[in-house]
Amino acid sequence: MTSEHVKCLIIGSGPAGYTAAIYAARANMQPVMYQGPQPGGQLTITNEVDNFPGYPDGVQGPQMMQDLENQARRFGSDIRYGMVTSVDLSGHPHRAIVDDKHEITADSVIISTGASAKWLGLPSEMRLNGKGVSACAVCDGFFFRGQDVVIVGAGDTAAEEASYLANLCRKVYMLVRRDEMRASKFMQQRVKTAANIEILYNTETLEVLGDDEVSGVRVKNIETGEERVLDVTGFFVAIGHKPNTDIFREYLELDDHGYILTEKGSTRTNIPGVFACGDAQDNVYRQAITAAGTGCMAALDAERYLVTVEMQEQQLVH
Repeated sequence: MTSEHVKCLIIGSGPAGYTAAIYAARANMQPVMYQGPQPGGQLTITNEVDNFPGYPDGVQGPQMMQDLENQARRFGSDIRYGMVTSVDLSGHPHRAIVDDKHEITADSVIISTGASAKWLGLPSEMRLNGKGVSACAVCDGFFFRGQDVVIVGAGDTAAEEASYLANLCRKVYMLVRRDEMRASKFMQQRVKTAANIEILYNTETLEVLGDDEVSGVRVKNIETGEERVLDVTGFFVAIGHKPNTDIFREYLELDDHGYILTEKGSTRTNIPGVFACGDAQDNVYRQAITAAGTGCMAALDAERYLVTVEMQEQQLVH
């Protein structure tokens, strides 16, 4: 197994990781980034990004991620293909194994592994992802103004996104698999009183219809067996996200859903020298712009940490 030592290791890419790389490189931390299984993160499967500042005419998700990567490279970030498959954060320096064959020890680690949306697992859902199928109403709802859409889910997130869509769309069908919702009473009341939200209980999705874009959704009532087609142009899935944090579980404090816990107002984790940013630690906002902001914070926190450690080592020498 080959090995090397770095000042700053960034695990994962996306808006958080690339922003961390930009700031870390400019601070002369010589960051090394491993992009993970999906270089650029979730935005690489997003067609149009309309709400990121600095792109007045919008931008394609893959293009935006390429822009961020190019900017990070311009300042000297060492960006590599590869996936960190295991870590050992118990000692110092911290240790990571890449693709089960390369060992890296690092003075500081920035985690930006993101979160993956949970999907229903339908072939049609995957085929039309980005073509009317979305897991983020706040990101993509704008493109469905005045149209009819479906949202799948029964929790607070689904209720909140249904309410958001109701302000933009003509009609919102909310598909709830059971005979009741899991959302809080307040959120339930909010969707039940919205004039243009129709809640379909005991209902599951059979197929998302359409060739190049969504043209309808075939659903089934679990109790009666009755099938029907909803004439919609958008299909939103809001059944949760899973943070990509399993390899850190042994070392870092996580919340009940697997998001990395950080000190309030910072990106510091429970282990000195390890910082977390983006959707791996944000279960509230989950936007590209907030991820980028925490990426900046992580690089600044890491820089301050390294300076402090260096000063302490110099004092010990003298």
